[in-house]
Amino acid sequence: MLTNAKKIIKELERKLNPSNVLSTKEECYAYAQDASNSKEIKNIPDAVVFVKSKEDVVTVVECAKKYKIPIICRGAGTNTVGACRVEHGGIILNFSKMDKIIEVNKENMTATVQPGVILGDLQSEVEKIGLFYPPDPSNLKVSTIGGSIAQASGGAKTFKYGSTKNYILNLEVVTADGRVMKTGADTVKNATGYNLTSLFVGSEGTLGIITEATLKLIPKPEACKVIMAYFNTIEDAVSAVNSIIEQQIFPATIDFMDSNAIKTVEQFYPAGLLCDKEAALIIEIDGFTKSIEYQQNVIENILNMNNAAQIQISHNSDEYERIWTARRSSMGACAKLKPNVTTDDVIVPRGNLAKLVRGIQNICKKYNLSTCLVGHVGDGSVHPQIPIDYNDEDEYNRFKLAKSEIYDLTVQLGGVISGEHGIGADKRPFIDRVVNNVALDYMREMKKVFDPENILNPYKIF
Repeated sequence: MLTNAKKIIKELERKLNPSNVLSTKEECYAYAQDASNSKEIKNIPDAVVFVKSKEDVVTVVECAKKYKIPIICRGAGTNTVGACRVEHGGIILNFSKMDKIIEVNKENMTATVQPGVILGDLQSEVEKIGLFYPPDPSNLKVSTIGGSIAQASGGAKTFKYGSTKNYILNLEVVTADGRVMKTGADTVKNATGYNLTSLFVGSEGTLGIITEATLKLIPKPEACKVIMAYFNTIEDAVSAVNSIIEQQIFPATIDFMDSNAIKTVEQFYPAGLLCDKEAALIIEIDGFTKSIEYQQNVIENILNMNNAAQIQISHNSDEYERIWTARRSSMGACAKLKPNVTTDDVIVPRGNLAKLVRGIQNICKKYNLSTCLVGHVGDGSVHPQIPIDYNDEDEYNRFKLAKSEIYDLTVQLGGVISGEHGIGADKRPFIDRVVNNVALDYMREMKKVFDPENILNPYKIF
């Protein structure tokens, strides 16, 4: 426990509802881990505080500043890079009770939300009035808006619609000294001063604490359909993606599963997937109902010209959901293979995608590790999911070597080590492989400007 922890706990219990302040070892232990699935828990928070308003957040920040105790923001804890882990004690700021959709403005096509709003719930709410919030990470049924902003999350629809950063118009942020600022405006365009909004998107809670967000919405597509195409080689699958784009067809998503991912999902979530194929593409088309048939015909022709072994097409909502549930189940299915599973996030220019997939497969084979590869091939993103047993020291060491080589390969192919998960604590040792020292120096200087006492999620990113 940090030196001043008992003092700040007593002060927070006095200033906030005591039932919203957890401080026993057992209570805090439950919040010492996130979805990064680290090998061991070295530190636990000194307290967990459930905030219900901007004013609560200000109170916690002022106390943390007074006693120089770290604050680590937490939504659903679904991030996979250790961004919510406590490295040196401190306060977990839990936003699960700040979960209100404040306003959905149909005329302005905006939504104003608190950070604890579940992303999938927001999508369902705006779609009731014909609007659409496209970012859709695989865990959208549990992940929060605040977390998706902090980690600059993406998802399958990034290819056509862009990622979270493209839909954030304005943020309300509590600064490290307890002041409240608005970073932008509730307008689609804004050329007034520096773009502070973009600075906070992806900052992982290291620069300020988001307490409200205004999001851009777009009209909901009238219809959608999903096509699943199987291939006997990865190269044919990637070639098909390029051919689709060359024909000026712009699917909402072009996702990928390798043979191990297909087999693993089918084993634990039977969905009628073809387990004898080396790769599969999940292609979603959307738009006006009259355009769907045209898009489908063009894509089917392209897939056949690129040696598609078999094509499955959704004809109703049940079939649509079955295919997407299978794709989104890959992480959970992989987790059933061994006691632990790690998922990563690397991205390269799409032209190098086949080399990245083959390279990751070869690296894992070299270190005798199994891997399930999924990803968003439309934008060159791959998620290697590696099941391991952390209690097997030899296997764990082989995993660490493989992870380092995967990052080296990604850099050699012109990519970066995170396209949508962030850096957190787990990728911090590798960031200098893709970000040069000058840029890192400026990042550190910005951190000092916004958080001179280093209390906001310290020792993350760099």
